[in-house]
Amino acid sequence: MSDVINTWNYFPSSVVNIQKPEFLKIVKKVSEDNLKVTRAKNKKLNELYPVYMTDNYFNDSRIYDFVKYVGETGWRILADQGYKMDNKEMFFLEMWTQEHYKYSAMEQHVHIGGSQLIGFYFLECPENSSKLLIHDPRPGKVQINMDQQDESQATQASNIINFAPKAGELFITNSWLPHSFTRHGSDKPMKFVHFNLGFRYAPQPPVSLEAMAEVI
Repeated sequence: MSDVINTWNYFPSSVVNIQKPEFLKIVKKVSEDNLKVTRAKNKKLNELYPVYMTDNYFNDSRIYDFVKYVGETGWRILADQGYKMDNKEMFFLEMWTQEHYKYSAMEQHVHIGGSQLIGFYFLECPENSSKLLIHDPRPGKVQINMDQQDESQATQASNIINFAPKAGELFITNSWLPHSFTRHGSDKPMKFVHFNLGFRYAPQPPVSLEAMAEVI
């Protein structure tokens, strides 16, 4: 009798991390311009969630290269995951900056409204900054989960994976993956760009009358 155990791991959850410090200078400039407007409108921070959030600015021509890179990377991620992307293109639903002050946090959530991918581009991460948490998206497993042998290790038993981001890091993952941030522990604010990407069918060139006649 054979004792060979065959194991297959399906339904993965992917988190993509890329070091992109070359975009820091211009994205920080655009973020700060938008933060100044937000701070002027909201002079007093919320006591429970001391954070400033800007309006959307993905159409700002100064960050065209950054926007283009993120969109193209998102397309490649979905293609690598096995989705049919040859007739689709990515577009931004939202892109805004968050400036979190001491004790601020972000509750666990997912993104809806047509979003396929979400991401973060970190601008400033002082010591004791919030950690990015990725949560197990499978409610069935969460409901019956057992104690972990070693919570410091990322295993199939893990409920949460945490990342300590650094300035210039780009994270992208599927929008159905629950995420949150721990409480911010620094006296200096943490700043990052948050964005949602959707997809649409790429425009197709019109069919000429000659081509239509050949088909007929």
